[in-house]
Amino acid sequence: MPSGPETAAVSSQDGDAATPRVIAQPSSGTPPRAGGTTTGAQEPPPTRRPGRLRRLGAAARRLWPASLVAALAGVALALAFPPYDLWPLSVLAVAALSFLTRGRTGRQGAWLGFAFGFPFFLVLLKWLNTIGWDVVVGLSLLQALFLMVLGAGLALTSRLPLWPLWAACLWVAEELVRDRQPLGGFPWGRLAFANTQTPFTPLAALGGAPLVTFAVALCGALLAWAGWALWRLAAEYRAARGGGERPAPRRALPAVGAASLAAAVGLSGYAVPVGTDAADTVRIAVVQGNVQQPGMDFLGRPMLILNNHVEATEQLAADVAAGRVEQPDLVIWPENASDLDPYKYPEARQAIDRAVAAVGVPVLVGALVDHPTKEGYVENQGIVWDPVTGPGASYTKQHPVPFGEYVPFREQLSTFISRLERVPRDFYPGDHTGVLDVGPARLGDVICFEVAYDGIVRDTVNAGARALVIQTNNATYGRTGQPEQQLAMSSLRAVEHGRAVVTAAPSGLSAIVAPDGTVEQVTEEFTQDVLVGELPLRDARTVADRVGAAPEWALAGLGLLAWLAVPVRAGRRTGQGKGEQGDGAADAGAAR
Repeated sequence: MPSGPETAAVSSQDGDAATPRVIAQPSSGTPPRAGGTTTGAQEPPPTRRPGRLRRLGAAARRLWPASLVAALAGVALALAFPPYDLWPLSVLAVAALSFLTRGRTGRQGAWLGFAFGFPFFLVLLKWLNTIGWDVVVGLSLLQALFLMVLGAGLALTSRLPLWPLWAACLWVAEELVRDRQPLGGFPWGRLAFANTQTPFTPLAALGGAPLVTFAVALCGALLAWAGWALWRLAAEYRAARGGGERPAPRRALPAVGAASLAAAVGLSGYAVPVGTDAADTVRIAVVQGNVQQPGMDFLGRPMLILNNHVEATEQLAADVAAGRVEQPDLVIWPENASDLDPYKYPEARQAIDRAVAAVGVPVLVGALVDHPTKEGYVENQGIVWDPVTGPGASYTKQHPVPFGEYVPFREQLSTFISRLERVPRDFYPGDHTGVLDVGPARLGDVICFEVAYDGIVRDTVNAGARALVIQTNNATYGRTGQPEQQLAMSSLRAVEHGRAVVTAAPSGLSAIVAPDGTVEQVTEEFTQDVLVGELPLRDARTVADRVGAAPEWALAGLGLLAWLAVPVRAGRRTGQGKGEQGDGAADAGAAR
């Protein structure tokens, strides 16, 4: 909230009478701002304006109380995500940032957005400390820059009528860009991923994850509007105690109306039907073979992880033969279950053949495979392995992780970042969706972090997948909260696409998720385990599948248009009567 000697609240006369608008108040002995009038004073000589970073630093020093509140709100937002799952904090954190940026200048809003974003990502992404705290800090700083731009947009558009709507649209716009840039983007930390089993979740079936983000942000911004109106009303009551006129009861109506709208948005998901009826079912087994240890060196000696999965699959076959477990129709292994290329190493192929023959049904095998034509590259694949014909159709991961599965600008960076040697070969991206016939089921294979990218999952469903399989390997980040964050994404995707989702991980968390997002079975981390269950197969597509990314682009476009309208509106105000020149100059200055 604006505070300090340089700001004061006055009533807005442009459609937002319930909220104050902040204008600059010159301190004693300070010349009036441009656009005001002077009497008996000469114009001061022109001076060079300080640089942007210096001005931003000055704004930070002036705003330290608000900055502290913004940082606490950022931490609160991180706690809304797994493994903490305090999802109401996602709404309250958005409300806090909207309240703090209300009526600020663009520079002030930018600083508050950064003060909010950096601690948010620092807490959310602390699981990366298994690689190094410098990675956590560096990536958090990069991601906080997007929140910095968002903060500026929130501040400037807060001067417009219907500003909570534009605030929600700008949250969608920020995520749209951050999900795609740079180097393919990093979607972690989207508001939707903190709301995967909440009243907002069913909205994903209509407009995907972006619509969930929009609803959460709109609810938060409306609460900020209500809080702002109450803040102004309280100021009027304090003035009345000093001899002013007591405000009429109707002055509380804007706060009541905004809070009621926030409640309606929060409950709107209950009006959205979530499809769960299955066309038919298939019995599956998910094998979690376990790894040697958590962390960067989870692989251990060659063949260790593969033998773990072979052993667990042979035990499953023994349980089936003894009548303890019903015969599955197919088996799913996780990403990197084969730590050697089964096409290149006979011992790896023979081990897989032995396990598949023992269980007697097709197995979806995760394996690292040398690229057939590009020397030095490796492919991250899911391979359908038949007990009779052996390896068949496969899917290659389309979106390798930069600096984890390939090194951008390797030649330049590796000269001074020795840690990049731990990624000796670059993964080569696939060029098609992962729809595979695994026994009687037509499954959509999505590998690891790809579950965070809307387009990859949506394209897989639209290509004919009747259920989704997330082959993943989170052994590097075991017991850090990262596997829980990724499993939450699987829950949201289930609702978004009306598909059951199977998550298969060598070290956990492996899970079976129903089409309504309910996690029906889940393993413990770093244990050898097998999940067996009925998997519903569905053909119907959700509205979100049909409309694709259109809602995301439309909402983001509205937010950006509102931002562009700010300087236009400020320019019009400067052309009004002499009595409004000061206000117009203030708005024009804020637009800068």
